[in-house]
This record gives sequence, C-alpha cells and structure tokens, in this order.
Amino acid sequence: MYRNIFNRIKKIIPKVSETEIIALRSGGTGIDREIFQGKIDYKKLLSPITIINNKNSLQTDVMNSNTEELLQKIGTIPVYPNKNIMETMSTLGSKGFLGMIIDKKYGGNKLSIENQSSILTKISSFNPSLGVVTMVPNSLGPAELIQHYGTKEQQDYYLPKLANGTFIPCFGLTGPNNGSDAIGQIDEGVVEIINGQLKIKITLNKRYITLAPVSKISGIAFKVKYPNNLLHNKKSGITIALVESSQTGLEQKTYHNPNNAGFPNGTIKGTICVDPNQVIGGIENIGEGWKMLMECLSVGRGVSLPASANGSSKFITLAIQYYINFRKQFNMDIGSMEAIREKFIDMYVNTWIIHTSVKFTNHILDSVVTPSVITAIMKQQTTERARNILSQGMDIYSGSGICTGPNNFFTNFYNSSPIGITVEGSNTLTRGLIIFGQGLNKSHPYIFPIFTNIQEDDLQGFKKNFNSMLLSIVKNYIEVLKLNPIRLLKKSDDNEIERLNILTLKFSLLANFIAIIGGKIKSKQMISGSMADILSNLYLSYSLVWYHHHFPTKSHLNLRNHSLTYLMNDIDFTMNLIIENYPIQYIKYLLYPLKNTITYPNFQDKNKLFIDIINNKQIEQLFKDDIYYKGTVLEKMEKLKKLSSSSEEYNKLYQEIISVGEYEIK
Repeated sequence: MYRNIFNRIKKIIPKVSETEIIALRSGGTGIDREIFQGKIDYKKLLSPITIINNKNSLQTDVMNSNTEELLQKIGTIPVYPNKNIMETMSTLGSKGFLGMIIDKKYGGNKLSIENQSSILTKISSFNPSLGVVTMVPNSLGPAELIQHYGTKEQQDYYLPKLANGTFIPCFGLTGPNNGSDAIGQIDEGVVEIINGQLKIKITLNKRYITLAPVSKISGIAFKVKYPNNLLHNKKSGITIALVESSQTGLEQKTYHNPNNAGFPNGTIKGTICVDPNQVIGGIENIGEGWKMLMECLSVGRGVSLPASANGSSKFITLAIQYYINFRKQFNMDIGSMEAIREKFIDMYVNTWIIHTSVKFTNHILDSVVTPSVITAIMKQQTTERARNILSQGMDIYSGSGICTGPNNFFTNFYNSSPIGITVEGSNTLTRGLIIFGQGLNKSHPYIFPIFTNIQEDDLQGFKKNFNSMLLSIVKNYIEVLKLNPIRLLKKSDDNEIERLNILTLKFSLLANFIAIIGGKIKSKQMISGSMADILSNLYLSYSLVWYHHHFPTKSHLNLRNHSLTYLMNDIDFTMNLIIENYPIQYIKYLLYPLKNTITYPNFQDKNKLFIDIINNKQIEQLFKDDIYYKGTVLEKMEKLKKLSSSSEEYNKLYQEIISVGEYEIK
C-alpha cells in the first residue's frame, strides 16, 4: 500500500531545481513551522525575553548620538547625485554606520539586530536616500559574506576597510536578464589559462546595483562554466568574487535614477579576469555562491527594508495625526469627519502592525535564528503596508502632499516607496511564489522530509513521515469539526486569541489540502498568493500577541484587539475565497467546515478607537522617539499643538504650515 502511495506522490510533487533545494536547506524555521502545524506553543512565544536591545549600553548611546549628529549634518537633501556624496560616505564610515554587522576585531561596530533596526528606522524617517546608503553595506554582501565565508586573508584585509569606509561596497547580482529571477541568465565566467596563470574570465552586464557609482569594492555574482579540467574539483555554478574598482576591464561609468529617490544606483560592466583567490572563501567556494546568498538574505529582507518602512510609516502617521486635529475645513477640524477618520485609523493600525512585527522579528533574529520564510513575509508585508499608509496619508494631506515645497514631507517617501516594493525580489514574486510555496516545503513539518524520502527512495522514512502527517491532519480536522461557530457578541482578550488559534488550525488543514495540488501549485499563483496572505496575517497577528504580552499597557489593549480583528477579518475572507476556488472538485466539499463566518467592522468601534489614539500620549511619544523630525514641518505641527488657538502666534504658524511651495514663473 505504501509503495503505491509513494509512487502516486512521486508523480504529483513539483520538480525542484538544485537552487530551490539549496534555498530550502538554507536558513531555519521558527513560529512559521508552528503555524503550519496548526498550534502555537504559547509557553515559548510568551517566555521571558532574553535579547531585545542594549538601550543602556555605552555603545548604543554613542550610536544614538552619532545618528542625530549625522542627520543634522546631512539634512533631508538627497545624497546622490550630490557633490558631497563621498564626504557623506566617509562620515558614515568614520561614525560606525558602515560596520554595524562587522565584528569589533575587524574594526567593526557590530550591533544587535534591534539596534541596527532602530538606527535605520530613525535615518529612514528623516532622509530615505541616506537610509538606503546606510543599510546596503549592512545588508547582503559583501561584508556579511566575507565575514561568514571569506578566507582569513580576505577577512583581515577587506573587513577593516569596509568598516571604516575606505572601501564603499556594492553587490553585483542583477542584470538585464536576471532581475527577481536572481540567478536566471546571469553573467558567466569561464576558467582559462591566461598568461600562464589560472583565471576566470567574466563578461559583466550588471544593472540596478545600489552604490555602484561610488563603490570601491564589488561582490560580483556569476556562473562559472567550462572548468575545462583546470579545477581539480571540476566545480561550477554560482560563484561570488571580490572585485576592486581598479580591476582592469571593470566599468562603472553610468548610473540609474530610481524614481528621483536620490541614492547612488548604477551599472557594472566590462570583461575582467579574476584570480580564483578573489572568490569569497577561495577556490574551494567556486559554485557555492547560491548557498551563501540564501544563508545571508535575512538582513536585507528581514531588517533593512522593514526598518525603512517602519520609519516612513511612523513619520507620516504622526504628522497626519497632528494635521487632522488642527487643519480646518467646513468650519471644523478635519479629524472630526468620519471620512478622514476612516483613512487615518487604517493608517494607524497598519503602522502599529509594522511596529510590532519589526520588534518581534528583530527578537527572533537576535536569537540567532534565520527563518527565511519569516524574513520574506516581513519584506513583502511591511513595504506593501507602508505604501498603503503613504497613499492614504497623501489623500488626507491633499494639495500639500502633491506640490513640492518645504512643507511637503511626502515626496521623498513617495519616490522611495516603489523601490522597497521592487528590490530583494519583487513583492509580486514574493507573494505569488515564495512565501507560501517555500513555506509549504520548508516550514511544513513533514512535506520536505517526505520529498527527501522520495528523492532517496527511502520507503521506511516515507512511511514514518507520511503516517505522522496523516495523523496530524486527521487530529486537526476532528478539532475543526468539534468547533462551535464563533459569535463575537461580547469582545474580550480571550475571544481574540481563541479566534486566532482557530484560524491557525484551519490554515494548517487548508495548507495540506493545497499540497495535494502538487506541482501545479507553481502555476496556481492566485491560490498561492492568497495562502501567502493568510500565512503573513497569522504571523503579524502573533507579533501583536507577543509585543503586547512583553510590553503590556492598558492603553494599548484596544489598539491590539482592533489590529488583530483587522488582520483576522482579512483571513476569514481570503480563506473562504480559496475554498471557493479550490480546483479539485471531488475534494472541495471536505473544505467546507473550514469556511468562516464573515464579520464586519463596527463603525462605532472605529470612532472609539480614534478617540483612544488621539488621547494615547504613550504611543505618540513612542513614535516620536523612533523617528527624527527636527527642522521639519512635523516639528512645527508639534509646536502648534502647544499654542493657544486664539493667539496671533498660533495663527501665524498655522498659515505657515498650510502654505504650499510657490515658484516664480520664468
């Protein structure tokens, strides 16, 4: 019997490439595995925190002081094209901002993930372009790759120079034929004997490379082909080499202008010949590049881009909170209008979701766990939610948000927002293919082991894992059948958590039914994307639970419950949508017990939440502490709040704040 099941599953499992296998075996799992199991270990989730940050450490105090000095010096002007760009990069290096992931023994300034995130949040809240040039050296390669995989000689030579800014780094991965498909038709290198020496000849055509126009050292990703028996191990495949800007044949002559966002981004071209010793880790690491990349993606996807989204969202939301409570239209503060409140509440809830998920993810990463599915969720969800916050805020700020001028704080964020959506794998790809597709194979407790059993023709291992999976499905299905319909007539904390537990259980079952589709799931991207939405919302929900347990205040409770309801209402709808579109008709009826009763937002509750938000000085202060706004219109709004509305000073400052940039006609 098991052999027949074995053969049947072997026919339906998707073909998995070597690069996908490497991705699945790289990194780890965390609460995502528990979500796929259908039950969260609350004892572990709510256990005392051992690592959050070092807020009281001298190093943190110094970096916080350096951050404020940096922002005062650079201001809000885009850093590129700018005659002062190299001075800016030098300042970043000398003040410790380029070595936040580099060990102190190499002259670095290695910080906890939480502290890195906090610094990047503050910088990005004030000057998004400066945020980009700060985060890239502390994200994917080459410093992290050298530190993890480099030879001792490479570490001793490059890391101190990367830490102090002598070498401004960039990472050359994407080109005209490989974008989100990062290693698709990537540049190739051929092993040859040139002038009596073993070399790798590479023809480069890289684009979208952040910091390329100013970089002095590039991590170049390429595919080694045709070892021609010149390598003793005959290895080939994705490889990463270190190439200094002085390398013969290297061309860094042109730059891109990504949406006028104001940071250096450009091309790396030319034909170069690199020594095998330039490969990160030396000649033995030829062909190991994809594994190296997969194991070092967490900082860019899980820290840098979420921090940027966190900074922009808090600045925008706080500014709009102030604005709607003094801006008058129709003889009233516009915050009195429900049409405005509706948009603002949505902004605020999403900002809070970003805040809590960033804190939770930082904690996970600081615990030396690198869950690749979770970091993919964070990249996609925070950048998407930040974009929505931006759009709704612009609707409220209206004419002041679309005309450039000193009071328009939207344009810089607006120009930068699509970049976060696009880089590190476009959100369309991440949602449609990666989050659930990789999650199903990596985070599910049994599917990848079963896949491995089939690959290795291990019938006994298959039998064990298949039985465990079947027992789990049956147990969870019985649990769902025993459920009474949830009718949240009287809201309480217990109701919210119980509802979340039930949705987690249902997701686990639904994921197993989706797995039956097999290899076709790769083409069923509407289903895969919708499942990604559910998985993401569940993770964000548990982030809220974690945060409010460890940072409990009564004033936050209504916000927590509203945020949970906001996410779970979306899960209800999406789960029903998937069930209605399940493609295997004779199985579909088994999914009906998983359908949810749709609940609808209560307008009265929204108005109550608005009053709570406006009166919540604690969260207002938290937002202010996390961003930088000296010299901005937000600082003027803060000052206006303290003045009497009947005073002449108030009226003068009010008119100054609502003014729009005007330019002389020439």
